[in-house]
Amino acid sequence: MKVYNLACPLNHQFEGWFSSEEDFSSQQERAVLCCPMCDSIEIARMPSAPYIGGKGHQHGSSAFEDSERSTPNLPSSSDAMHLSPEQKMLFQEKMQSMMLQVVREIMEKTENVGECFAEEARKIHYKESPERSIRGVTTVDEAAELIDEGIEVYSLPVSPLLKNTLQ
Repeated sequence: MKVYNLACPLNHQFEGWFSSEEDFSSQQERAVLCCPMCDSIEIARMPSAPYIGGKGHQHGSSAFEDSERSTPNLPSSSDAMHLSPEQKMLFQEKMQSMMLQVVREIMEKTENVGECFAEEARKIHYKESPERSIRGVTTVDEAAELIDEGIEVYSLPVSPLLKNTLQ
């Protein structure tokens, strides 16, 4: 199994798991790979350093996994691979619940400006509108232009069900 660090032109970084280098290349050539945040199919492989265990290091342990272990009630990535099907389902449900909670909080604490997102973000950046946290819809190209202008933009794909009143 090959695990690659990947990124799109908007610098959304994510992992991809492939059976081989050929599998990765094939998926990239067929435009099957896409960014989970913005759906861009322009995916680049990022540099990554392999873990090489040396004297005094535990086999299979890394600083990344050690930081994951400090997250309360969540198994490390290596531990998650050895969960029973029931434990995996509970883990997945907990992660989905946490993600939903984060999305709900963002939606509660931001103003929805809809299709006018890019325009309103510029107005706020150039102090033509009051400063506030906003959310809305924009294209990948418009988001890239905002980033080029120094305007912070974060992509948050949200299910259409969550765009309605939160219960």
